[in-house]
Amino acid sequence: MNMDPVIGLDVAKGESQVQAFLERKKPYKDSFKFTHDLPGLQMFHRFYQEIVEISSQLPAIIFESTGHYHEPILQFLEEQGIAYYLINPVVSFEARKTSLRKVKTDKADAFHLGQLYYKEDLEIYQRKTDKALNLRLLTRQHSALTESYVAIKLQFQVALDCIFPEYHHVFSDLYGKMSLNTLLNYPTALDIHSVSQETLAEEMSQYGARRSQSWFLSKATQLKEAAERNPFQSQVSHGQLVSLCMYIQLIFQYKEHLSELQKEINVLAESFEDYGLIQSVPGIGDKIAATILSEIGDVTLFENPKKLVAYAGLDPSVFESGKYKASINRITKRGSSRLRQSLYMAVQCGLAKNRNKKLIAFYQRKRDEGKPHKVAVIACANKLVHWIYAMLKHQEVFLDQN
Repeated sequence: MNMDPVIGLDVAKGESQVQAFLERKKPYKDSFKFTHDLPGLQMFHRFYQEIVEISSQLPAIIFESTGHYHEPILQFLEEQGIAYYLINPVVSFEARKTSLRKVKTDKADAFHLGQLYYKEDLEIYQRKTDKALNLRLLTRQHSALTESYVAIKLQFQVALDCIFPEYHHVFSDLYGKMSLNTLLNYPTALDIHSVSQETLAEEMSQYGARRSQSWFLSKATQLKEAAERNPFQSQVSHGQLVSLCMYIQLIFQYKEHLSELQKEINVLAESFEDYGLIQSVPGIGDKIAATILSEIGDVTLFENPKKLVAYAGLDPSVFESGKYKASINRITKRGSSRLRQSLYMAVQCGLAKNRNKKLIAFYQRKRDEGKPHKVAVIACANKLVHWIYAMLKHQEVFLDQN
């Protein structure tokens, strides 16, 4: 009798639940757990070999992508040369909804994953190269650090508003080296009053770019005038000063870490042949190009541009019932959110300052059709995916011609 074995894994932190099937609707043995350390993985491998002996077939392994929790399993399967299906949790969630009973346990999830193998037309997962994975890790770390950096800057502004709100009007770059160091030395209006204009100008010249002495004197005058206008002339509390200085130090640290991380990203990204191709699109700079490249990986893994569009979550959802057909369909947002965000930013940059004439013409065509701005931008992102796919597939640079 022909068997089609599969092993469903419900992955959690440090352990996984196992449910094996020899064929559809025929579970093998009771469900059990194994830990993600070497003894646990070896125990799972012995169970895998047991299935092979019984069925005379190589069983498929199916599990959800669960952040970093699945990495030990994935690496072990790669080392053993075992084929596996790494699926989006959205797919398994939708499959579970078809069950009449609402049961959410590790055993039930492992069982549903095994059944999903027989219901869906799945494709064996092809792992990205180590270099692509490293680039993706670095770009995601940069994105996470940037989000934290933005939050710190907002908290810094709150602290500054409670001490020296007029300071905002003095420097065009509030987070520049000269601005932050001056504020670190003279955080209150009283501190500014206590020092001469010449001393302020001299100290600012140590942190600023090459400017004339008159420019620094002018800036010192503005700072003195801001101190005169400042509503908080009395001594501020020690806690407020400590908070402000702490945020300034954090901003310096974040800027340094982000700068170093960006250098590493640039060095690694430049080792990819496709990096220059993506950069040839007007509006796509170093950071966006590296993120797009790291999220796509090997473009040959996608049979056609539509699959890449779906991976980015930019494909429209479809809803039809009887004679009713929805006229407003949102994008699915089921793919890589990082890729989708980077494409959206690339479109925004391409449309700004008349950078990408080809994209602007397409955007205007959508607007002339009566599409709202956001809908037109999403359409541009979809079109951009098709262009990038063709560029990477045929190894051709972008031609900004209508």
